Amino acid sequence: MNSNSLKIHTIAEIVKKLEYYCSYQERCHAEVTEKLKTFKLSAAEIDTIVVHLIENNFLNEERFAQSFARGKHNVKKWGKIRIVNELKCRQISQYNINAALKELPDETYYATFHELAEKHWNSLTETHPAKKKKKFCDFLLRKGWESPLILDKLNELAHD
Repeated sequence: MNSNSLKIHTIAEIVKKLEYYCSYQERCHAEVTEKLKTFKLSAAEIDTIVVHLIENNFLNEERFAQSFARGKHNVKKWGKIRIVNELKCRQISQYNINAALKELPDETYYATFHELAEKHWNSLTETHPAKKKKKFCDFLLRKGWESPLILDKLNELAHD
């Protein structure tokens, strides 16, 4: 590849690209900053573009956190522990994490847990009781569900 084929972007073009990038899916600040770094911009230029995206409501970390929590819970059946850890990895503030958790009403949260737990318990082909219990617990812990919830459900299912 010769240097002539490298595309040079103006700041205005980059802003338009980032507006589109943020409009078709919620993004966190860290994702946007990483994307901007691929354009070889200065720190000041990156900051200016991020401020523009925030001021024009393309970038909103509270909205991102809420959307992330709803999506990961509803689609991937994640529990609060996994959601919180993933948001922390994305440098989301505690305030926005708390706002995100409010998107998971207790009734829905527990209904999802019980449905997932029962479905997984019934799908396990392990015949050895201790191994089956371990597989059950490991699966739900990886999904980020709380230990007391898992143990209560295990006691319920293992004694049926």
